[in-house]
Amino acid sequence: MNASRTTTAPRPSAKMKLIEAAQTLVRRQGYAATSVDEICAGAGVTKGAFFHHFASKEALAVAAASAWTDRAAELIFTLPPWTRIEDPLERLIAHIDFRAAMMDGPAEGFTCYVGTMVQESFASSETLRQASDESITAYSERLAEDIEAAIATYGIRDGVSALSLAYHVQAVLQGAFILAKAKADPAIARESAAHLKRYVIMLFDRGERE
Repeated sequence: MNASRTTTAPRPSAKMKLIEAAQTLVRRQGYAATSVDEICAGAGVTKGAFFHHFASKEALAVAAASAWTDRAAELIFTLPPWTRIEDPLERLIAHIDFRAAMMDGPAEGFTCYVGTMVQESFASSETLRQASDESITAYSERLAEDIEAAIATYGIRDGVSALSLAYHVQAVLQGAFILAKAKADPAIARESAAHLKRYVIMLFDRGERE
């Protein structure tokens, strides 16, 4: 084996290309407006390849929701250097700053795949509603771990629970995405994140303990 040979990352499979194309298109134009043909074209695969991996567009959407959860676990909760900040409250604040920094450019580049999908499918597809809920819940439960650690260190006002605050963070972010789409301007989304940061700081009793 030639030790000097450079290694390249494995090429994504047809299945992963379809998942990524679905995430991109749904974030840009919505679930109902996205066709299987468009997904295949975006992925650069045949329709036969689509149906080899997925029985329907709905089945692909569910797989894309699961992949979205895995993506968040890696890109939001594992890789960024701030995730290794020792102080849990500082880590939580850095999380909000990170999410705000992501809100730039076209809305489809930073908005949420499952949040976009569930807004139009919650009443028409129980399967998609449940898949979206599972993804949003996974994010919130992971964030709640850091919030719980911050509560244990500093205490929190009004008996707020870690999970309820994590869901509130998610609610503000999803609402910020909607505002960014409506205004065609990510700046308003970043302002919402800034208000969220102020609220979170006020909830904790850090100043009283310092």
